[in-house]
Amino acid sequence: MNIILAALVISGAAFYNAYFRDRPGEGQFLEIRDDASGKVIKKFSMQEGEEFAIEFIHSVHQSPVRESFIIEDKVIRPISARFSSLGAGIQSDLDGDQVMSRDGDALLITGFNSSFRELNYIVGTVSDHLLIIGDETISLRDLCGKNAHIVIRISGGKTNESS
Repeated sequence: MNIILAALVISGAAFYNAYFRDRPGEGQFLEIRDDASGKVIKKFSMQEGEEFAIEFIHSVHQSPVRESFIIEDKVIRPISARFSSLGAGIQSDLDGDQVMSRDGDALLITGFNSSFRELNYIVGTVSDHLLIIGDETISLRDLCGKNAHIVIRISGGKTNESS
């Protein structure tokens, strides 16, 4: 009986994610806005404690960078930054509890103590920026356009924010 109940819960969660992830409505969302106009480009349903990442090719090093985040208390908190080499445009000084370690062929910084109400990106013109939520990968270039100045933030939930 417990195995059947667990299977129903897991399949229900999978259905919820597949069906409701891209549908605006009630709840909390990872929201992508055009920085200049403030227009909402897309909303993704997100749960408290859920993680997402932004991955791109560094323009100087020509190697992948992945910045991972978690949603906590309706803000965005960095979890880790993964990259292949140190140098221009890559964090090398550690603050507070930050730790740099090896992750295979890459370097990984963890131990961030900051949080953000929003993240600002300029979507790549040569290489794409990818939004990764769970096992879904979204091309920000396809979604927003090349060289788009975007803001990523949390909206909805039990706050009085408007979209």
